[in-house]
Amino acid sequence: MAATKKDRLFLMALLAPTILIMLVVVAYPFFENVRISLSNMNIYHIRDWEVIGFQQYAAVFAEPRFWNILMKTFLWTGVNIVFHVTLGVFLAVILHQNFVVGKPAWRILLILPWALPQYITALTWRGMFNYEYGAINRVLTRYLNLPAVEWLTSPFEAFLAVILTNIWLGFPFMMVVALGALQSVPSELYEAAEVDGASKWSQFWNVTVPLLKPAMIPAITLGMIWTFNNINVVWLVSNGGEPNDQTHILVSFVYEAAFSMYRFGWAAALSMVIFVILFTFTQIFLNRTKATESVY
Repeated sequence: MAATKKDRLFLMALLAPTILIMLVVVAYPFFENVRISLSNMNIYHIRDWEVIGFQQYAAVFAEPRFWNILMKTFLWTGVNIVFHVTLGVFLAVILHQNFVVGKPAWRILLILPWALPQYITALTWRGMFNYEYGAINRVLTRYLNLPAVEWLTSPFEAFLAVILTNIWLGFPFMMVVALGALQSVPSELYEAAEVDGASKWSQFWNVTVPLLKPAMIPAITLGMIWTFNNINVVWLVSNGGEPNDQTHILVSFVYEAAFSMYRFGWAAALSMVIFVILFTFTQIFLNRTKATESVY
């Protein structure tokens, strides 16, 4: 039945507040950021800035540290996502088994890292990585007879520390998504696989993984975007990119450029580069994985 003019007006009235809010909180900041990225706005030109074209974009790609930080951001995102998904799916499969005792308690304990405010967890891990008093070095030296590690004063160890912290924070989300998807897998499929003589490993790859895919691909996409843009952990654990700005990822580099160095135009241009990278990567990933195709 075709919608009448009155129906269409009613639908527009319902959608109008949402459209207005999206214009104010999404569209306006986006296009304002585009405008600033084309300007020479910095601490010397706060009020008298002017549009200078794509010079800030050229300056971003000419920045010596940009390419190094870009590669480090890809590494940071890739390592985190691999561990988030692997740990999350592994724990979900374990918790889905009938032999596990006390499932509700295990679920609550494993979700806690995700449920706690991120800044509390990040600062707690920063304390645990303290060279002299941190719990991690105390375990290494006292119980494993290993030398203490300078977690927060050496570039490699500091970057490893922020990755470990973010792995701790990120796997519960993937576990919850995978666990929810597993609840909907028909038990008849496993019974049929057993009748065909499939091993547990074969059942996992040929039954569980394909049925988890529709839920996990969007979750992985979101996880990649969140991780790529996760400034909290990097900034709080490494104290703003220390040592010597060696633990920056792109988003923390943008924050430093905008609010420590007041290079607003340059920071806006870099943020647009980040947007293009994420948009392109997301489109390619979703197309390649065929996230919405049916598995039945």
